[in-house]
Amino acid sequence: MSYKNTFIKISEDSEVNSAITPLPRNNKPTIASIEYDIISNNPYKYTQEDVQFQTYLIKNQINSEQLDESREHFFQKPKACFRASPLVKKYGWGIHYDDEGKIAIYDCNSEGYEQFLNSESITLLKGMRSKRSGK
Repeated sequence: MSYKNTFIKISEDSEVNSAITPLPRNNKPTIASIEYDIISNNPYKYTQEDVQFQTYLIKNQINSEQLDESREHFFQKPKACFRASPLVKKYGWGIHYDDEGKIAIYDCNSEGYEQFLNSESITLLKGMRSKRSGK
């Protein structure tokens, strides 16, 4: 699923007040650090699917010459949308999809983030919660 003219807010149970840059763990990139690098260095260049596929290639150290599976094959299994991304759940980044479905990230403490929250021309979605709500 790809969104257009949509902004994903950070998760309600996020524990951060300002965005954090995700770092590799044990000298290996994490999904969050890869997504962050791709999106922050290329705002509005890639779609969600582009970032998911590039993240898969980087995380699994696959270069295009070694590519055994096509992009179409990769997406045969459903993928979670960026409402479930660690960027919105844990690291304090909102994700904006423009009218072409290309994405950029915004620090939850930034003016740009606030402008999206107050915009009537886009769809607002909440990031998925990290924990189940207790009943």
